[in-house]
Amino acid sequence: MPLWIIYALLSAAFAALVAIFGKIGIQNIDSTLATSIRAVVMAGFLVIVSLLLGKFQLLNTIHSKALVFIILSGLAGAMSWLFYFFALKHGPVTGVAALDRLSVVFVLIFALLFLGQKFTWVSAIGAALITAGAILMTLK
Repeated sequence: MPLWIIYALLSAAFAALVAIFGKIGIQNIDSTLATSIRAVVMAGFLVIVSLLLGKFQLLNTIHSKALVFIILSGLAGAMSWLFYFFALKHGPVTGVAALDRLSVVFVLIFALLFLGQKFTWVSAIGAALITAGAILMTLK
């Protein structure tokens, strides 16, 4: 099995724990504050990992265009977390997580529009199934 698949599955498992731990954690606090705390913990953890792995010596290899897009990615991620925690505060964790996975469908659309990725019927069917699954997961 390719290593990227293992990493992707680990990412999905930890994303599931974000939903569970987040839902439990925001029961009696403001979701924006919870998101901020989460971001600080994540930043601290990732700085420590980067230090331990000696990655900060690579800072001078990042070009300005790449840095702009990394910053935009960080802002988009922060907005995603903010709305994810808003949704967790007010909705069922399974429904929120299912709708959040529609990001796969949005990635397909954005990749077609901005990255020139090829449209295939297989990806269209996959996107339709993900959409149907997300809708089914939100029904009562």
